[in-house]
Amino acid sequence: MQHADGTKGDAESALAAAPVSVDLHFTTPRYHHNALEPHATTAIWNGDRLTVHEATQSMPWVRSHLALKFGIPASNIRVISLFVGGAFGGKTNIWPGTILTVLAARLTGRPVRMALSRAGVFRATGGRQPSIQRVALGADHDGRLTALIHVSTAPVGKVGGGPDQITSVARHVYDAANIRHQQHVLELDTISNTIYRAPGEALGSYALESAVDELAYKLGMDPIELRLRNEPAKNPIDGKTFSHRQMRQCFAAGAGRFGSSARTPTPGSMRDGRWLVGWGTAAAFHPAWQFPANVTVRLNADGTVLVRCGFHEMGMGGATAQGQIAADALGVPFEAVTVEYGDTNLPTGPSAGGSGQTASVAQSLVAACARLKKAVGKPTSGESYAQVLVRAGRDHAEAAIGSDTRFGEIKGQVQFMAKFLADQKRWVKAACGAQFCEVRVDPDTGEVRVSRWTGVFNVGRVINAKTTMSQLRGGIVMGMGIALSKETLLDPRTGRIMNPSLSEYHVPVHADVPPIDVYCLDEPDPTMPLGVLGAGEVGIIGVAGAIANAVHHATGKPIYDLPITLDKLL
Repeated sequence: MQHADGTKGDAESALAAAPVSVDLHFTTPRYHHNALEPHATTAIWNGDRLTVHEATQSMPWVRSHLALKFGIPASNIRVISLFVGGAFGGKTNIWPGTILTVLAARLTGRPVRMALSRAGVFRATGGRQPSIQRVALGADHDGRLTALIHVSTAPVGKVGGGPDQITSVARHVYDAANIRHQQHVLELDTISNTIYRAPGEALGSYALESAVDELAYKLGMDPIELRLRNEPAKNPIDGKTFSHRQMRQCFAAGAGRFGSSARTPTPGSMRDGRWLVGWGTAAAFHPAWQFPANVTVRLNADGTVLVRCGFHEMGMGGATAQGQIAADALGVPFEAVTVEYGDTNLPTGPSAGGSGQTASVAQSLVAACARLKKAVGKPTSGESYAQVLVRAGRDHAEAAIGSDTRFGEIKGQVQFMAKFLADQKRWVKAACGAQFCEVRVDPDTGEVRVSRWTGVFNVGRVINAKTTMSQLRGGIVMGMGIALSKETLLDPRTGRIMNPSLSEYHVPVHADVPPIDVYCLDEPDPTMPLGVLGAGEVGIIGVAGAIANAVHHATGKPIYDLPITLDKLL
């Protein structure tokens, strides 16, 4: 849930009275998604029935939006999205290209296909907001935070879009006695912004974590020690209980794996030949999300299993994870499970976003499997559930969670919201982590190279180690781009994007990425389905802050504006 504003105590007065303080301003530029597969749509009308093949991470939203736009029932629209070559939030909303493709197909009476060029992705779909942020911290001489102020200003387009939760990190990460966080929104005549991996937190953590390091220098304190000294026992701003916070364990494990004890505290004091060497760290925190999901599970007498749910596969291995969950619940080999997904003709699944899809589908899938086993009957010793079916003369059994009837949808939403609101009152559920990086800076040219990385995370239970590690590494690489190279440039006279290509908008390439050591604590959160907290978002959070802090340590120059280009260091 987004929290644009929040207060505890009188942060401004506490800041003024603090023995040690920093009051800093940061800026981040506009960013754009550049998934491997650009946005694409194929639309086919058959009378008043519409089939749309769409690169989307939210099929239900595409269907409901098209139903409203073209004045037909949602039940007349089928959206198919079997494989999406990356999205990172950019394919959550529906963009003008999709509407125009459906309109063209209706006017011509023929199937129409549209695929955006790379420049079209920049100019016809939204990206991440730029931001101006103020972070002010006050502390006593022992490093206990007495004041934390985090204020942001970010623009949105006049049509659509919405503010990222840039300052939400101030609610959760550090135990300050007085807190104020606030967001200001400015409307501009630019394309609407949209969701972008860890919307808000990726930007807010850069400013907050940079400010924490600068405070550590003023205090003469180790940056990790300062963070741990202000690690909260309960959510700082409202006193709610953390369901499974393990930030201390992440920093302890990460510091050991990275070798942080060898860090010398003075900026510019570490060298390797001509290179200045710097070490930086930052905390990562991302709320755990859940959504409703309808699932059916069918067990056949031959031992095969069919799972059906309209969730999304964007390359993160969602179908593999759900297949593993079903196989484990029903006691069958993974190879015996078929998972159908990516189609609104299937039971309605959740959107893929907020690291919430795996846990959301898992909750319904586990419940459906339990219901199925109860319907089949208890096996005798050494007997499988499929053999129970054979003994009973049945060729299959099926169980469902949720319903796509109008009554079923209302009932499902009511049940989901009742549990969601009850949990909101009691718990703060979140994935967390600790980022550690080493940079090398050429003192003559200002060239920055990230040379080593360690990330330790609490993402709850790890369903599939390979896909989880891939998600976390991918987030770290994307965060490197935020810190060092990515920037969407607008002509201030017209608002037109001036660098809509991968030759001028620089994403990290293989040569930019060092070995990335990723480790997960793999301890389930008891309040989440199967203990899953989600891994897609938390990997990017804290990355820009850790790099900025490492550059500060290497050069003695604090970084207040991203990206960290040569001109900022020379």
